[in-house]
Amino acid sequence: MNILVTGGAGFIGSHLVESLLSQGASVTILDNFDDFYPRSFKEENLASIRQNSSARILDVDIRDVAALRSLIQPYDSIVHLAGKGGVRPSIEDPVTYQEVNVAGTQNMLEFARACCVRCFVFASSSSVYGVNPNVPWSESDCVLSPISPYASTKLSGEFLGHVYSHLYGIRFIALRLFTVYGPRQRPDLVIRKFAERMISGQSIQVYGNGSSTRDYTFVADVVAGICHALAYTGSKYEVVNLGNSEGVPLLELIRALERELDITAEIGFVAAQPGDVPRTLADIEKAARLLGWRPTTSIDEGLRIFGSWLRERIGSTPTVSLGETVMSDPNLLSRHG
Repeated sequence: MNILVTGGAGFIGSHLVESLLSQGASVTILDNFDDFYPRSFKEENLASIRQNSSARILDVDIRDVAALRSLIQPYDSIVHLAGKGGVRPSIEDPVTYQEVNVAGTQNMLEFARACCVRCFVFASSSSVYGVNPNVPWSESDCVLSPISPYASTKLSGEFLGHVYSHLYGIRFIALRLFTVYGPRQRPDLVIRKFAERMISGQSIQVYGNGSSTRDYTFVADVVAGICHALAYTGSKYEVVNLGNSEGVPLLELIRALERELDITAEIGFVAAQPGDVPRTLADIEKAARLLGWRPTTSIDEGLRIFGSWLRERIGSTPTVSLGETVMSDPNLLSRHG
C-alpha cells in the first residue's frame, strides 16, 4: 500500500504513520510544521519514522496548490489529519480556520482526484454535534448544532467529501474523533496541559464548575479505527464516530491524574468559555458494525501509559521547560475538547 498522510508529524498522525509502516506500507507525510506549538515537538514525534526507508517526509502546506500539483502520483489512500485544531483559537481567528480546514480539505480532495485515490479518510470531530442534547451522539441524528468556527469547518469537510464521493467515486470515510489523548498529545490539550502544570507545581484552571464531561479516546484505539477505515470496502460515503463511549467528568479526570502522578492538584475555577459544549458521548455501534472496531483502552489504563511517557519525556529533556511556550502563556488555559 502507498498511503499519504497529511499532518503526519502531529500527535495522531505520527502514531498512525508508525502503525502503517509496521504493516509494510509506504507512507508519504505532508506537514507544514505549523507554529501552533513548537516544531521540536513534531521532530520528536518523527524521530523513529525518519529512520525508516519506507517513509517520506515533506514540508508542505495543504493551502499551497502549486506544491500539491508537483507531488501528483498514484496513491492507494489518503488520510487527511492536517488542519487547525482547537475550539477557542478558532473563535479568535475564524478566517484562518476556514482557509486551512475547508479550502485545504478542498485542495486535498482535488489532489486525491488527480492521484486516482480510491479511499480518503478524513479526521472530523465530535464538535460537529455541538449542543445536541441527544446523547450518546449517533451519526444518524440529524441534529447537528456546531457552536464554534472549528466545528463548522469540520462539518464543511464532511460535506465536501460527500460531493467528491458522489461525483468522482472516491470512497470517503469521515471519522468523528472524540477527545483523543495519549503519548505525544498536543501541549495545549487538557490532559497534557494539566499533567505538566501539576508536575511543575503550578495550579490548573478549570472552566465552569468542573461538571463538563468528555468522551476520552486513547490514541492507539483511534489509530486502529483509522486502519479499519482504510480497509473498509463497502459504501462510498460514511460518517463514523470513534469514541470510548464513556463520559468522564472533568473533576473526575483531575482525580485520576492525581492518582497516576501521585500529586494533589491546586485547582482554580474560572468562567465557562464560548464554544465549549457541556458534554460529549459517542454512540460507537456503527463503528463496530461497519468497521469491526471497538476501543480497548480504559481511561485508567490510558492515563497510566500517558503518565509513563510524560515522566520519561521530562526526564530525557531537562533543558526544555514543561510545555515550552504554551506553559508560559496565561491565555492558553485548559482545552477540554
